[in-house]
Amino acid sequence: MKKTLRSLFTVFSLTGLLILPKAFAQVEETIEAPSLFNEEEVQPNYHYEYIPDFTYAEVEERIKAMDTEMPFELNDRIFSFIQYFTVRNRDYTKMVLARKDLFFDMFDQTLRKHEMPEEIKYLSIIESGLDPQIRSRVGAMGLWQFMPATGRMYGMHVNPEVDDRMDPEMSTDAAAKYLKSLYRMFGDWEVAMAAYNCGPGNVRKAIRRSGGKKTFWEIYNYLPRETRSYVPQVQAMLYILNHLDEHNFHPEDPTYALEYEKIRFDRAMSLDKLAELTNLCVSDLEKLNPSVKNRRIPEANRSMALRIPKAKLPFINENLAWISDSLGNAPLSLLASDKVRVQPVESLAQEIQRNGITYRVRPGDVLGRIAGNHGVSVAQLKAWNGLSSNLIRVGQQLTIYSANAPTAAATIQTNSNGQKLYTVRPGDSLWIISKRHAGLSVEQIKRLNNLSNNTIKPGQKLIIG
Repeated sequence: MKKTLRSLFTVFSLTGLLILPKAFAQVEETIEAPSLFNEEEVQPNYHYEYIPDFTYAEVEERIKAMDTEMPFELNDRIFSFIQYFTVRNRDYTKMVLARKDLFFDMFDQTLRKHEMPEEIKYLSIIESGLDPQIRSRVGAMGLWQFMPATGRMYGMHVNPEVDDRMDPEMSTDAAAKYLKSLYRMFGDWEVAMAAYNCGPGNVRKAIRRSGGKKTFWEIYNYLPRETRSYVPQVQAMLYILNHLDEHNFHPEDPTYALEYEKIRFDRAMSLDKLAELTNLCVSDLEKLNPSVKNRRIPEANRSMALRIPKAKLPFINENLAWISDSLGNAPLSLLASDKVRVQPVESLAQEIQRNGITYRVRPGDVLGRIAGNHGVSVAQLKAWNGLSSNLIRVGQQLTIYSANAPTAAATIQTNSNGQKLYTVRPGDSLWIISKRHAGLSVEQIKRLNNLSNNTIKPGQKLIIG
């Protein structure tokens, strides 16, 4: 039996010796076997972010070195929120960093105007995360989370079309006024911020329960639970945004404010129509005017000023009368009583050739300007040339005509007082009428006819001289 086992062991050993050299030979000759896996698939993929360690003492020293207008001393509650925003919820802080350049300069200017500490701006981070259109579960809106009644108290319109609580400048000015009134009431900025959150009534109640104490930390235990966290979070953000490097925060995709100017068109209007007339991007208009809710300015808000990208200002100023006039021109609807005349394509082509002109697009041209210069509408230009958008290119040929249109002379009469009367035709606007008659401006037509706005309708008679 022992002999048999020894013989088997010898056979297995010899077999192993025969196999191993072949395996080693493959390594030495570096012959690559076919791979069953892609190297990228089996390589571990680690995504990690370096989060620096810090101690209470280090943070305390940094805060002592800060030059702030408001008193700011570290305590355990503030330190816990610093840990939260720098370690556990870094994504929220990164979101704030990406948005802060949109609003911080404007915040600083407003707070300086009202002679308030600039540190107040960090309150907006906790209120809204710097989102001008955010809505709370109880109906507060905007960067500073105004309720409708408080917003109206500070002159902000709140209706289905326009909500000024979402206007960054108006809401910031209102917040500054409200906080300043709370500061006068309580004499302490931390207490004023607490009152902004829970209302002055709750703060007065906390002061009474504390035995007449005056500072935030003295009345802390008597405030509503949410307010106890509110002010420490503001102070935590104040520290973090002034010590970004120490916590390895580096804004990767900051968003910068778009330069703009304000223009008042003094009429109900649609942002889509304005974009069409000026070749602007509707999304830019929406970003600059977040208080306009449905891309429409209603009659009740006709006097509001719109923010327009600064690059487009020269064109709009140059064509302001025509643009303002055209904003109120709605497409003409076909009435049931109107007779539709079917015309063969061949005769229509001859009519276009007979009555139309060919215009070659030049550098700097836009449909609105071309239409205005020829007394037609943008919609007509697009229909005549089969255009689905307002985009045109240099050198493109456009057909411009007015088939079977009555002449201007046929629409002018003289009344018993010797005044010239013009009968408004479909598609007319005050700007178009003024261009048809030399020396006549839109303002003159409005003054001669006691018009308070640019709205006119077909068949209306206007004094033009």
